[in-house]
Amino acid sequence: MSQTLVSVKQLKKYFPVGKSLFGGNKGNVQAVDGVDLTIRRGETFGLVGESGSGKSTIGRTLLRLGEKSGGEVHFDGVDIYSLSKEELRRLRPRMQMVFQDPYSSLNPRIRVGDAIAEALLEHRLADKKESRELVHEVLELCGLGAHHADRFPHEFSGGQRQRIGIARAIVLNPDFIVADEPVSALDVSIQAQIINLLNDLQEQRRLTYLFISHDLSVVEHLCSTVGVLYLGSLVEVAGRDELFAHPLHPYTRALLSAVPIADPTVRREKMILQGDLPSPLNPPQGCKFHTRCPLAQEACRQERPVLRDVGSGHLVACHLV
Repeated sequence: MSQTLVSVKQLKKYFPVGKSLFGGNKGNVQAVDGVDLTIRRGETFGLVGESGSGKSTIGRTLLRLGEKSGGEVHFDGVDIYSLSKEELRRLRPRMQMVFQDPYSSLNPRIRVGDAIAEALLEHRLADKKESRELVHEVLELCGLGAHHADRFPHEFSGGQRQRIGIARAIVLNPDFIVADEPVSALDVSIQAQIINLLNDLQEQRRLTYLFISHDLSVVEHLCSTVGVLYLGSLVEVAGRDELFAHPLHPYTRALLSAVPIADPTVRREKMILQGDLPSPLNPPQGCKFHTRCPLAQEACRQERPVLRDVGSGHLVACHLV
């Protein structure tokens, strides 16, 4: 069994909404509501779910890019929310992020070589000469050339810009990378290249990924473990092969039934959900999915199911399983 690198217990992240007449908050958007997950060293943990389910918020909260509302986040045995600013600063190079939009994550006025070297110089991990050599090395590692370091972001295609974003993340030689929908803004042909690049870098540098996506076909190709998120809560977690072959939660089954099949002779019965995703400002009582679940019973409306192991590490939060 691989060593645990990231451990999350009952993580909560609420965003206050407006002010009431008496000065308090009108309510809280419950973006992340009691999430438990474990990411082992060297694996790719895929986090999937609809837009608005809290995937990106979890990724940012794991890196302490914002403060949590509750729970614990341990990185390599250290509670990152107990660290001082200086201690967190020393830990930062080991935890990096690749953003969804490769253009807006780059400063258009800074040459890409300087953008990649910025963190090296800021953390005093290299001097100017060494940082330039490292920048050239990671650019070539990511499928670009050393001469690209002197160009500006607008001179690159979307796929090339995402390669730059990945180069900026790995130049610090991190252990853990949160990849927040890194291929969703790219053409399908370019997506495959970036996915292969992430795979290659993982093998070469023993990286651990949290891969956030709504594209299940990409997750099936890249990830070793998959967690399914619904309205800020995990409803199912299992190994990739197990989850795709034997999905247990009705929501997971509905997501998988919508994945296109390349073979036109194969037909799959689609499970169409009724209604829209409820508001995280006022989530349903009991099981959050019961308002859209075709199998919901009275217990689902009254009591919130707990994420539990039903065998072989397959976790599911459903009264009907």
